[in-house]
Amino acid sequence: MDEIFHFIIAKYNYWAALVLLFIGLYGMIAKNNLMKKIIGMVIFQTAILLFYVSIGVKQGGSVPILLFSADRQPLLDATAYANPLPHVLMLTAIVVGVGTLGVALTILQKIQRVHGTIEEDEVLEDLRQ
Repeated sequence: MDEIFHFIIAKYNYWAALVLLFIGLYGMIAKNNLMKKIIGMVIFQTAILLFYVSIGVKQGGSVPILLFSADRQPLLDATAYANPLPHVLMLTAIVVGVGTLGVALTILQKIQRVHGTIEEDEVLEDLRQ
């Protein structure tokens, strides 16, 4: 029992990402309000970003900058460095996500002006008429 508890506590960032993922998925699928769907999409994206950043962490890893001694020998071996690629890719994904959120909110504003509501069922009913 203690091993299971330790496993859950040791991987808390993965559990947080999983919980956020399900909350975002629920918001996108179960809600009829388009604003709530957009908020669910943002929560879902945050879960994915947290998951990928968690994967990129290396215990005891340092910044990947080679430091040399006076006789031109590396001070640390290559296995002691953390891989910066997942973090760089997630930084790019954050920028793309903010752009996507801006476009989604702009489209939502236009939907509200044209149809007078942001409820999915009412918008679809208005489009069928």
